[in-house]
Amino acid sequence: MPAASPPFHHYQPPSHRGLDILYQDTDLLAVNKPPGLLSVPGRGPDRQDCQSGRAQAEFPAARIVHRLDMETSGLLLFALHAEAQRRLGLQFERREVHKEYIAVVRGRLPHVAGSIDLPLCSDWPNRPRQKVDFLHGKAALTHYRCLEQPADGTTRLLLNPVTGRSHQLRVHLMHLGHPILGDRLYGEVGCTERLLLHARTLVFTHPGTGRTLHLDCPPDF
Repeated sequence: MPAASPPFHHYQPPSHRGLDILYQDTDLLAVNKPPGLLSVPGRGPDRQDCQSGRAQAEFPAARIVHRLDMETSGLLLFALHAEAQRRLGLQFERREVHKEYIAVVRGRLPHVAGSIDLPLCSDWPNRPRQKVDFLHGKAALTHYRCLEQPADGTTRLLLNPVTGRSHQLRVHLMHLGHPILGDRLYGEVGCTERLLLHARTLVFTHPGTGRTLHLDCPPDF
């Protein structure tokens, strides 16, 4: 018998105090998305406040290029015209964008660095959860490196997702027995008020100049 679907908490986005702009030119905009804010509108009138809507209030031409989970903070990229969106979208689709995340997980990993290669698919009876599924899952690859192992029994990780599956980092680490702290969706609660997962770095080809652009946004945890 499948597990019961996880309860959905009422959506309470953080108050809007202006965009935290990390980079801006005539082609693109990069902002620091706060935790608890949807990247794009959700279903229902109470889930319309989101980072894309807040960006478009100041930059009407802003077009979303990729997404972050609601609970994840950090670098979120917008194109400012259709051709920039097309060129950036192709880079994400072709896995040409280098992405780095910072996470704090429970426990101590046995290796300083490694890779997690586990296929993922929707856990349909318990959606929006995802799960490891070797029969029906799509390929998902994450590289990791330990940055710090403090005395409290946690590990601070640098994560490099090669693929971009939904909840990839969260499910990969949970499957290893090292869930990300604050992950209420996957049962890791009580230790922190937020998910300790942050999109720190994006490296990609600028859609206008053709040069490599390196954007960095350190986490606040």
